[in-house]
Amino acid sequence: MPEPVPLSEVKRRLTEEASRRTLPREAMLAQGHSETFARLPPEETTKLLSALRELPYVDAGMAVKLADLMPQYPEELRLLYSKERVLLDEPQLTKLLEILAQYR
Repeated sequence: MPEPVPLSEVKRRLTEEASRRTLPREAMLAQGHSETFARLPPEETTKLLSALRELPYVDAGMAVKLADLMPQYPEELRLLYSKERVLLDEPQLTKLLEILAQYR
């Protein structure tokens, strides 16, 4: 399975490619989406991903989801983890929210 790529990295790659050539329609749509919704610069996203990956209950895919969405409330975290078959307790939720708050 390929490694997930955060939205800020997609934005950076598409911007570089657009400076070299005209992008196809789908790539232009993806670039517009990434410019609208990428919340952090790529360097900050990399730091955030490494901080999140230190936690035992955050895998690579979930770390990218968290970095892209930057949830602010425990309910949002519970919703993201609802498909993961992992129940987070209050200290785990608080730790995740603290890490995310450092990068807002």
